[in-house]
Amino acid sequence: MTAITGKVAISKRPGELGIHSMDAFNVVVPDLRVAEDFYKSFGLDVREEGNTLGLYTFGSNQRWASIGEGARKKLNFLSFAAFEEDFEPMRRRLEEGGIRLMDAPRGFDTNGVWFYDHNGVLIELKIAQKSSPDEKTHFLMKSEPSGTAAAPQRSKVAVVRPRRLAHVLIFTADVQGAIDFYSRYLGLRLSDRSGDGICFMHGIHGSDHHLVAFAKSSAPGLHHCSWDVGSIDEIGRGAMQMADKGFVKGWGLGRHVLGSNYFHYVRDPWGSYSEYSADIDYIPVDHHWDAGDYPPQDSIYLWGPEIPADFVTNHEAQS
Repeated sequence: MTAITGKVAISKRPGELGIHSMDAFNVVVPDLRVAEDFYKSFGLDVREEGNTLGLYTFGSNQRWASIGEGARKKLNFLSFAAFEEDFEPMRRRLEEGGIRLMDAPRGFDTNGVWFYDHNGVLIELKIAQKSSPDEKTHFLMKSEPSGTAAAPQRSKVAVVRPRRLAHVLIFTADVQGAIDFYSRYLGLRLSDRSGDGICFMHGIHGSDHHLVAFAKSSAPGLHHCSWDVGSIDEIGRGAMQMADKGFVKGWGLGRHVLGSNYFHYVRDPWGSYSEYSADIDYIPVDHHWDAGDYPPQDSIYLWGPEIPADFVTNHEAQS
């Protein structure tokens, strides 16, 4: 056990350097009001922060994402968090590897360092508390006893509100390059992959099956952000919640193979997706996960509707 200065003790893999959390991501979109409507409908706590929007989950002060305004939708940067005692050794590792460190973008305060990954995606490495879970998050699946009406009236159903950001999947021109870069410099480990088409990576200090994933494309871009909920019922209710607001395009309900989570994806106004996700596999801090390399038919979904034809389209590459 170790501790961030002034913080409570937390679990940590001894003697190894690596980030512990996906702290946040940043995108720019053409219209912040449209983004506000989408993410509020999704069940997030959307806060105005100067000329940007902050995405939070209700009951938490962790800012999971920030959204700015620009000419077109674009993944701007990813922010990863490390323990305080690991930050300087990780910074030195970047410098010794020839990675050029940069100042923060204008308007962003930071205690960290900034650099580009193998494919030109801007990365922040910072000191922050661990926001990835220390154990598998609670999942509810039960049947009510006989003589009980289990489902509420639709007019009285509670709003679905995700509990946390689970992961992001981004496009990359080089999947193997992503594995090499993020394992060498950020200490992530490969969970599973499907050739050079897609890979999933987890944190060494205890994390879900993946806190970041990479899919093959001609250019960088955000495919989806995934948000954890507590049951299959919440996934279904979330899908209906979005459909009632006019956001009907997406994919689900289904279950993934790699990661095992149940899902429903809702397409946003710019061609990326927000995913309701539940019961993803968890890799404890003291567990070694044997990474597999699976054919495409065994790497996407176990059951569910047919994948939409444009589901893996990188609209940022086409802009």
